[in-house]
Amino acid sequence: MSKEIPLATVKTHNKPNDLWLIIDNKVYDVTKFLHEHPGGEETLIDVAGRDGTKAFNDVGHSSEARQILKKYFIGNLAAADIPKKGPVSCRQIGLALGAAFLGISLIYVIRRGLARN
Repeated sequence: MSKEIPLATVKTHNKPNDLWLIIDNKVYDVTKFLHEHPGGEETLIDVAGRDGTKAFNDVGHSSEARQILKKYFIGNLAAADIPKKGPVSCRQIGLALGAAFLGISLIYVIRRGLARN
């Protein structure tokens, strides 16, 4: 079983000579990788001591990059610090249904217009 690391602990490791980050609720010590990072040191420093999942995924890292990342794994983010996903709100359901209705209506109108020609 992996060690659980609290978010408060990760936040203290936010300097170039002591750099931890979180990706997909896993904690990595990338201090030794800082100078080797192909995207430059600044990209890692920007997420030091924080959750870098969005930034990591937005770049579209390769499977090779994900393999390299495994070398720096030091533990899982503490369960108490993992953000909980809330239930889907009525507003979100309404927006989804509205979008579906508009899409179906548009298809109907286009097909009807093409049938007349």
